[in-house]
Amino acid sequence: MIKLDGVEKAFGRNRVLRGINLEVPRGKSVVVIGGSGTGKSVLLKCILGLVQPDSGRIMVDGKDAGRGDRDAFLAQFGMLFQGGALFDSLHVWENVAFRLLRGSLKRPREEARAIAIEKLRRVGLKADVADMYPGELSGGMQKRVGLARAIAAEPQIIFFDEPTTGLDPIMAGVINDLIREIVVEMGATAMTITHDMSSVRAIADNVAMLHGGVIQWYGPVADLDNSGDPFVDQFVHGRAEGPIEAVR
Repeated sequence: MIKLDGVEKAFGRNRVLRGINLEVPRGKSVVVIGGSGTGKSVLLKCILGLVQPDSGRIMVDGKDAGRGDRDAFLAQFGMLFQGGALFDSLHVWENVAFRLLRGSLKRPREEARAIAIEKLRRVGLKADVADMYPGELSGGMQKRVGLARAIAAEPQIIFFDEPTTGLDPIMAGVINDLIREIVVEMGATAMTITHDMSSVRAIADNVAMLHGGVIQWYGPVADLDNSGDPFVDQFVHGRAEGPIEAVR
């Protein structure tokens, strides 16, 4: 569903991506791991076209990501942002239905509201939450609203940016389970970036380790603990000693 071939991106002298080769199979969940500042977010932004790669090629559903109708291209994607990124001045249902109230996906307001309430129920929130504001919700509830918004337009591809950041272990487990259930249920292709190894094990089919601007290792999540790669081994087990230098 997504294919990156030799993708490079630098910001001045800082070469962030140095030749990314990666394939995300249709209907599978791929999680990208790696230390802070390794370029995981830049990778997602390149796929979405928010950042233009310096070289290389990105294909989405067999088409060049840099060509064609921009609105139609973005309509394929849903996104769960790291910080929730909810609009404080909008009701919860308006946040969930944000894409359904404007642009090429626009629906009548009552229809958009009904879809939003259905998606809120899908992530375990009652209908009475719909008319509240994000500031009235807990962090876990806000994350669920963000997930409902990500799936509201039935996207083919869903990106998850650090989906459990700021959540306690129990709520993080709930969000991980919801993500896995929804991705399987929708038959969507999922791409996640995270530091949380419990999330990796819960939602990944395949794992890609990004280090030094390249994909250091790629394989099934079942092989993660026996990858044979010292970079993966150090990261997965959180060891201070190893080939990845800890910033002190």
